[in-house]
Amino acid sequence: MLTPGQYNSAYFEHTFLADRMGVELVEAQDLVSTADGVMMKTTQGLRRVDVVYRRIDDAFLDPLAFDPTSMIGVPGLFEHYRAGRVTIVNAPGTGIADDKSIYSYMPDIIEFYTGRPPLLKNVQTYNCRKPADLAYVLDHMAELVVKEVHGSGGYGMLVGPMASKAAIAAFRAKVKAEPQRYIAQPTLALSTCPTLTDQGIAPRHLDLRPYVLFGDRMRLTPGGLTRVALKKGSLVVNSSQGGGTKDTWVLED
Repeated sequence: MLTPGQYNSAYFEHTFLADRMGVELVEAQDLVSTADGVMMKTTQGLRRVDVVYRRIDDAFLDPLAFDPTSMIGVPGLFEHYRAGRVTIVNAPGTGIADDKSIYSYMPDIIEFYTGRPPLLKNVQTYNCRKPADLAYVLDHMAELVVKEVHGSGGYGMLVGPMASKAAIAAFRAKVKAEPQRYIAQPTLALSTCPTLTDQGIAPRHLDLRPYVLFGDRMRLTPGGLTRVALKKGSLVVNSSQGGGTKDTWVLED
C-alpha cells in the first residue's frame, strides 16, 4: 500500500488497512523503478512488487508522468504500469467515478444500462454547466451547498446557510467565472448521534457510506463507514476537516 505518509489526514486508515490485509505500507522512498519493474527496498535487498494499492492522487503518483514537483510519487511507476509489469489496484483515471458532476447524470446512466429508472432517488443536484441550473444556483446560493466537481476532503465547498454574506459573494463570483467546475445541492438535514466531546456527550452530525461488493453477484456488506463531524453544528464529516468515524452495527439480517 502506497501512502503519502504520516502527515496525511487518512494515514491511520492506511496503516489499519495495510495491517488487516497483511501487506507492506510504503512511501515513495521505499520503492524504486528498475529495468525489471518496481522494487521495494528491504533489509535483504530489493524485492519485486507486483501490485500497488495507491492512496495518492493521480497528479502526484509519478513525477515523470504527471506533476514533476511531486515528492510523494514513485518515478517510473506509470511506465511500468503501462508495460504491464505492475498492477495498480485503483488505476489512474478511475477518479472520474468520484467526479461530482457525474452524480447528476446517474439516473440517466442507470436507466441506460438497466432499462429501468433507479429505485433510489438522487439528491437534487444542480449542474452549473447547464444555464438553467447555473441561474438557479446563483439566485439561491445562500440556501445550497456548492461543491467543486473535483473537490475532495471537504475542501472547495460552500455551505450556504452557514456562510457569511461576504463568503457567499466571493463564491458566487467563482461560480460565474467557471460554472463547469461546480455543482450544487440542497442542504440536507443530517442525522445526529451521541458523541464524546471535550465538553461531554453531545449530538454531532454524521453520514453512512455503505459498501457494495461486485463479483458473481451484488452484495451489500453488513456495515459500512459512518463518518461524524466532531465540530459543533458542522455538516462536514471529512477527516481532513476534523471529522471522525464510528463503528457501524447491523443488528438484524
